[in-house]
Amino acid sequence: MKTFRCVSAMLAAVCLFSVTLFSQSHHITIRVIAPESTPKDAKIFIAGNDPVLGNWDPGKVVMTKENDSSWSISGDPPDSIFVEFKITLGSWQKQAVYEKGIIPGNTHFTVVNDTVITLRPVGWSNEAMMVHGSVVGTVKYHRGMTGDGLRYARDIIVWLPPSYEKEKSKRYPVLYMHDGQNIIDPATSFLGYDWRVDDVSDSLIKAGTMKEIIIVGIYNSPDRGEEYSDTDLGHAYARFVVQKLKPFIDSTYRTLPDQKNTAVMGSSMGGLISFLFVWWYPDVFYQAGCLSSVFMSDNDRILNEVKEYSGSKKDIRVYLDNGSVGLESRLKPGFDEMVELLKEKRYREGQDLESFYDDGAEHNEMAWAHRIWRPLEFMFGK
Repeated sequence: MKTFRCVSAMLAAVCLFSVTLFSQSHHITIRVIAPESTPKDAKIFIAGNDPVLGNWDPGKVVMTKENDSSWSISGDPPDSIFVEFKITLGSWQKQAVYEKGIIPGNTHFTVVNDTVITLRPVGWSNEAMMVHGSVVGTVKYHRGMTGDGLRYARDIIVWLPPSYEKEKSKRYPVLYMHDGQNIIDPATSFLGYDWRVDDVSDSLIKAGTMKEIIIVGIYNSPDRGEEYSDTDLGHAYARFVVQKLKPFIDSTYRTLPDQKNTAVMGSSMGGLISFLFVWWYPDVFYQAGCLSSVFMSDNDRILNEVKEYSGSKKDIRVYLDNGSVGLESRLKPGFDEMVELLKEKRYREGQDLESFYDDGAEHNEMAWAHRIWRPLEFMFGK
């Protein structure tokens, strides 16, 4: 295994792992003691947010079987690197749990010495499927959409506002969201928890504090990291949304297709690509919700691009936020710098810019669900 470059958060009490420190050479071993309920023919996988750990593909990186109950993987990451991962039987529906009835967060640690991490799961999530919540409202699915330059097809989920089936002449703004499997349906979401954008939107609309909107969730692909970055695949993904998906949505549903009624939102790398969408296509997207965004990726490329931009002020509105725990603390300098850069470009808090620091928040779906009302009200509030 090569270099780790990962981060995030999980309580040691939940994780139940033990750490043993040795010399200064930074050799890391992760060992899993499989619970008795593990099928005899099962393989155990590790999934993290580094290519070496499968870029969160739950069935890509298989661990080495040491004996009937022990599996391991080793590597030599550099000093001070944060490592973040989960253990699975090959899918997110079969991930290791360390306390009955609770889907855990990510296991994480910082590389400072030779380390052996021993994980002792009490079972697997499929033994008692832990799904938190349900879909609220009407959703439609469009399966297997493809795009020029993209290597993978992806599913699309569309959430329709409460009045859509009743008011046949009414048209609606549209919010495009990345990581679509995580935003509405807990059964498909990464941790069994979704963003609850359906519940929250429905509540805000009925409370009269938010306009009715259509929400389009775009499932991610195994190329998520590259597609959500300023890369060739990132530009191909943006073109797919602008040139194929948006025209399809506008022709299939009763939308308000103009720039002022088109927004985009995502978290982490999805927050980065959301900002890139409004920066690259300000004539198409008016607003971006960027939660826990990875602005310091690729040697601060987008930060430098914004800093060096000397053209006229782009007609866009941007919501930015960040937490404080685990990976969030590593992302905060990029969040702070982007807020200041946009202010230097004459964007004003409360008008075309909104920033929020969520002290105590981690980098996961539960945290984003807790504050999703903020970007929704900023972008579509009455």
